[in-house]
Amino acid sequence: MENLILFSANDLAKITSHRSGEVKFGEKIITVPKGENPFEFIKNSEASFVLLGLSEDIGVKANFGRPGTSSAFQSALKSLVNFQHNRFCKGRDLIALGEINFKDEMSLAAKLDANIKEERKALFKLVEKIDKEVSHVICNIIKTGKIPIIIGGGHNNAYGNIKGLALAKGKPVNAINFDAHTDFRIMEGRHSGNGFTYAFEDGFLKKYFIFGLHENFVSKSVFNTLKSISDRVKYNTYEEIAVRKEKSFINEINVGLAFVADTPFGIEIDLDALPGIPSSAMTLSGFSIEKARHFIHQFGKEHNAAYLHLCEGAPDLDDSINNHLTGKLIATLVLDFMKSKQSTDL
Repeated sequence: MENLILFSANDLAKITSHRSGEVKFGEKIITVPKGENPFEFIKNSEASFVLLGLSEDIGVKANFGRPGTSSAFQSALKSLVNFQHNRFCKGRDLIALGEINFKDEMSLAAKLDANIKEERKALFKLVEKIDKEVSHVICNIIKTGKIPIIIGGGHNNAYGNIKGLALAKGKPVNAINFDAHTDFRIMEGRHSGNGFTYAFEDGFLKKYFIFGLHENFVSKSVFNTLKSISDRVKYNTYEEIAVRKEKSFINEINVGLAFVADTPFGIEIDLDALPGIPSSAMTLSGFSIEKARHFIHQFGKEHNAAYLHLCEGAPDLDDSINNHLTGKLIATLVLDFMKSKQSTDL
């Protein structure tokens, strides 16, 4: 666990804006005391959720995307700690574990050009290293009986999340992905566009549902692949639901639940499915933020919902004066997930 950077209460205090008469989320969030085994502490804690940051964009770069996802976690954390602690939002139910240290990998990736064949292969190898780190930490968190909330990085990290969950449970698991893309592309080497493919082929992913695919963004070959394995991989499209109105959003949530919720499953949210959100593949058309929040609530309240991953958000790609808003959105989605599993009693 030498690559795990643990947070301290002082770390959170530095970014929490204290105000008289108010209690901020950051004042109640739990951190692992210095010198204690983090996973033993998590196991014995009464908190239900564990926050983990993935500050990297190597998988995005290897997929010819725009880097910037490495900035999402710190931006989200600054907003999260400054939300109000009240009967709806209980900071004491969250352990801020920390983030995995990818600084060495990021430094190496900065010198590589994905357009050069051999250098892209080197990026693939770096993503494989990230896979191992992520799956190891996620597995250990889930074995404590807690629910990981993972923020940041590209969608390459779906592989580590799914593998970690499957290893912890000792069996293949399911996943629901709110995304404009399948991320089920060919196994040409690890990047942000094929995390689910590798998880499926490696035996960690049993059933996979993609919610809200954009029909214009998926190749014919990928659609053919999905058709050939339609008993285990299903999808609906944004156009079916929001444009042609052939299917309803609420009914499709129920279809997705019926497909994945009978066994432990991960909830994957790609922010490039939301219009106007700075991301590696930003779109101007997509489901509203309110629909994304409802989606997280409906899937999060399921007993078998085993983790939440919020990825592909890239605050660094927003050059406006409001570049903190992507982090604020991510933090809001974190609380929606937590509240879906919590009572509103004091």
